[in-house]
Amino acid sequence: MQKLMDWLEKYLVPIATKIGSIPWLVALRDGFISTMPITMAGSLATLINALLVTFPTEWKWMGFVNSGFVQGVVAIDGIVSTGSLSIFAVFFAAMWGYHLAKNYGVDGLSGSLVSLAAFLMSTNNTVTLALTDKLPKSAVTAFTNAGATASESSVTLNSAFSVGNLGSAALFSAMIFGAIAVVVYIFLMKKDITIKMPDTVPPAVSKAFTALIPGIAALYAVAIINWAFTKGTGQFFGDWLSQTIQAPLLHAGQSAGMVILVSLLVQIFWFFGIHGPNVLGPVLESIWGTSQIANITAFQNHADLPYKWVRGSFDAYVWFGGSGGTIVLLLAILIFSKRADEKAVAKLAFAPGLFNINEPVMFGLPIVLNAIYFVPFIIAPVVNTIIAYFVTMAGWVGPVKVAVPWITPPILNAFMATLDWRAAVLALVNMVIAFFIWLPFVQMSNRVFAKEEAANNSQL
Repeated sequence: MQKLMDWLEKYLVPIATKIGSIPWLVALRDGFISTMPITMAGSLATLINALLVTFPTEWKWMGFVNSGFVQGVVAIDGIVSTGSLSIFAVFFAAMWGYHLAKNYGVDGLSGSLVSLAAFLMSTNNTVTLALTDKLPKSAVTAFTNAGATASESSVTLNSAFSVGNLGSAALFSAMIFGAIAVVVYIFLMKKDITIKMPDTVPPAVSKAFTALIPGIAALYAVAIINWAFTKGTGQFFGDWLSQTIQAPLLHAGQSAGMVILVSLLVQIFWFFGIHGPNVLGPVLESIWGTSQIANITAFQNHADLPYKWVRGSFDAYVWFGGSGGTIVLLLAILIFSKRADEKAVAKLAFAPGLFNINEPVMFGLPIVLNAIYFVPFIIAPVVNTIIAYFVTMAGWVGPVKVAVPWITPPILNAFMATLDWRAAVLALVNMVIAFFIWLPFVQMSNRVFAKEEAANNSQL
């Protein structure tokens, strides 16, 4: 055991530390975190509509569903959804550019605008509408004269963005082109290739002029890339990226290997005191976070959910009370531990742990670098992940379709995220399994402590 810990500490911890300090990865993580108010608003609208429409429709309460009050709430939720999750990539692009610029010590607001503009430049700005009835020749002519491309069966509008191209499906475009533009902007700002204004000029005006040359250069760089790509392939870069890179990567995120590996790495990093979900935040959010938003959007539109395992699946079935499922450990200590020190920590840490705040137990017990608790801290979440993954993939529980606040207590989290009572049962079963994985090590901790106490007493 000690050799394994020494090996991990020598080789893995330095890598995790370096990853956690890379500015652009930190910016990517913070960009997703900054959009949480938008995500929560859209998810709340989805949850309310499910409670007012989806379930009552299944129960044939159509009088309730068709009431003026319910229809009004549904309409309001639709507005909230359209202004949040439906155009989620727009908000992410802005936050991604802001944090990336700030992390490199340049103006964040200008970086935000540059990133957002770069994303929109890479997005398909034509919308094709398929028609159910044939369009008369006079109408085709009218559309053509107005600058659109029309036929008897469809109309293509130019200089128009489809909402579908501004949602989660476009996140990778926002990441890549936002990064390209902001890197150019940062480089020129650092090289001081800027317009200098006198000290008497108001700071807001001075900042705008300072960012003028770097901002223009950044946007022209992105424009040239998009123009060349579209000329060569006939496709917008964003469309190509979604089809050839984003879709396969999200599909790979549904594999057991990737899901289990991420669950394992989160625990290993945390054991050495490194916040696992933060270090792996860029991976968790860009792959499974994107999948989750796609599920939420599909659920809002009453379409089939495209993904079964998403970001919220880890919270619902694995990280009870925080990474490692530590609320289960606290229960085992409170019931079976004979150590006064561990019971005292468990009593203090239980209330925060119930709301998924596990720092008190991680550093107070501690679990960090605690050789006795290393095995269950690694094994219990991995076992829970394997069970939940295969149960979810088998279709025995519904996939996560609503983003719930991270402070939502275990079991309730699973139900609210899936709107499926079976998910709550699965979460409870996983907690019981984790409990019995933790229990022998709690008892081992009792025995080790007793031996140490006896040894100390014999020396007195």
